[in-house]
Amino acid sequence: MQLTFIRKTVLSGDTNCPSLYRTDRDTFVVQGWRVTDPDALRQLDIPDHETVVEVPSDVLAEIARTL
Repeated sequence: MQLTFIRKTVLSGDTNCPSLYRTDRDTFVVQGWRVTDPDALRQLDIPDHETVVEVPSDVLAEIARTL
C-alpha cells in the first residue's frame, strides 16, 4: 500500500497526528487519537480486529477538497 499525505490538523504542532492519507487502493488511512472513553465505546460494535480513532473536523474536511 502506498500512502500519500493529505493533511494534518492544525492542532498537531510538530507531530503528524491526527493526519489523513490517501492510498493507491482508492481508500483513506486516518491517523488519530485512540478512543478510550468507555461511554463512547459502549455505543459502538467494534470487532476485536478493529479500533476507532478520533480526528478533528479540519482533517476530514480535506477529503471533500481532494476527491
